[in-house]
Amino acid sequence: MDDIVRQAMAKWPNVPDCFGWLGLDSRGHWHMRDDRVQGLGAYQSGQEGAKGSVLRHEKLVEFIHRNYDADELGRWFFQNGPQRVYIELEVAPHVWRLNEIFEPTSHTGQKAEALGCLVDEVGRVYLHTSLGLGLVHTWDVVLVAQAIEQGLWQPEDCLAQELPGRFGFVISPQQGQGISKA
Repeated sequence: MDDIVRQAMAKWPNVPDCFGWLGLDSRGHWHMRDDRVQGLGAYQSGQEGAKGSVLRHEKLVEFIHRNYDADELGRWFFQNGPQRVYIELEVAPHVWRLNEIFEPTSHTGQKAEALGCLVDEVGRVYLHTSLGLGLVHTWDVVLVAQAIEQGLWQPEDCLAQELPGRFGFVISPQQGQGISKA
């Protein structure tokens, strides 16, 4: 976490949390969701426009990556100064990219150790890692196949809806908190 964020948290300890305004998609892109967008439906709804706009400002994305974490309830957030901005996840809290020796790197740039490989009912591939569970980016599924062929990973069948409970993360902190938009 950035020092400036820690200082802001100490200076303003009682800033209310923010829900519904930021989402992470299955490709590792952040989406800004203002009131109008939130009115279109839940981030995970598949409703046209409900994801919001992709954040493209490089420095802002890097700041989010450095200050991305989970709370004790498994809700992922971005610590924006003194305010905790909870993340709506499309699938999982990490999106993994793999290098040629099958080492996973999160969409945040953090490297991890692969502990297990899972495949859900629609063929999406996940890695359980030292940083937690994440979806393998679609461009890298061929590398997963190579790792399996080489006997490095043994895929395990899973159901996507069971992954949050099994791996301790919350897909929608906004819905989980009973927060609704009028």
